[in-house]
Amino acid sequence: MNRPPLLPSGLRRGVAFLVPDTWSAEQALAVFELLDDLREVIGTRYIVDLQSALREQREPNRDPRQPDLPFAVPDDDF
Repeated sequence: MNRPPLLPSGLRRGVAFLVPDTWSAEQALAVFELLDDLREVIGTRYIVDLQSALREQREPNRDPRQPDLPFAVPDDDF
């Protein structure tokens, strides 16, 4: 079974963006630069919120009562 590609958002489905294969290199570059500029503007404004949201999405579910440790030590090893 052919799975859809994993998008940068981590999703495999979403809005289907169709990029015409008739664009010139200049048109493709203009869109690429627009998206790059948009990402920079959003990142500058929301960097702290974005980092928090990404951290929450990517860390495994853990007990919030446990302290943050740089590594986990299994209890039964000691």
